[in-house]
Amino acid sequence: MINATGNRMTFEIARQSRLAKAIETTQIQISTGNRLQQPSDDPGASVRIAGIRQAQADSDVWKRNIELGSSLANQADGVLKTLNERLARVQELTIQGSSGSLPQSARDTIAAEIRAIAHELGALSQTESSLGQPLFSSGPARSMRFGEGIVFAPVPTSANVFQYSGVAITQQLETMALAVGSGNRAQLDSALSIADGLIQHGASVAATIGNGASRLDRLADSNETRNVDLAAERTGLEKTDLTTAIATLNAQQLTLEAAQSAFARINRRSLIDLLS
Repeated sequence: MINATGNRMTFEIARQSRLAKAIETTQIQISTGNRLQQPSDDPGASVRIAGIRQAQADSDVWKRNIELGSSLANQADGVLKTLNERLARVQELTIQGSSGSLPQSARDTIAAEIRAIAHELGALSQTESSLGQPLFSSGPARSMRFGEGIVFAPVPTSANVFQYSGVAITQQLETMALAVGSGNRAQLDSALSIADGLIQHGASVAATIGNGASRLDRLADSNETRNVDLAAERTGLEKTDLTTAIATLNAQQLTLEAAQSAFARINRRSLIDLLS
């Protein structure tokens, strides 16, 4: 009898201790707003939260890269607008200079303006980025990572922009200036063809940069959406649902109070049995 009563008392004391501990845990969850105090509270959720943290860290890196890539692409787009404006002027000048009735003085003036534009474009090719480096790389294009498996160069190389048919645009303009100055029909026809090709080249490069900038805009939007989704999932795993937690706390307290009351009654009866 004594052993049985002692075992029941030990079991009940342990059960009430667990209930008290559960109440304490729920109270902490409510007061801190955090459902998980340590990984063992929910191992599965803890592993997922760790994964979300890493994903959020990656997204922060990608966001900075996207912002930098967009800045570089926008700067390159501005350079291309200037380049195409100057190439359009060169085409206009070449058409003027192709007239057979122009006096030599007019030809020389047109040739001088084409050479001035060539000098301007040479300086444009040396544009520096916000990083203090050449905007258009003289070597391989500078690729950047903008997401999982998403790597590309937001700005083309200097050769891709400032060369046409494998020849520097500045050299092409010098050839055109010589043709206008000479008045040679064959050279002028070649210069007109080069002028048309330069216009198409500039438009093509501008489109490439614009497509890259648009892609970065879409990546920025998708990365932001992903961040919102990750934050929402993390909150659901980490944070306390106050409505549920308060209801749980009330139920735990009622259970403990009922157990304590029953335990007190059983204890009194067991003592009388032992004394009888």
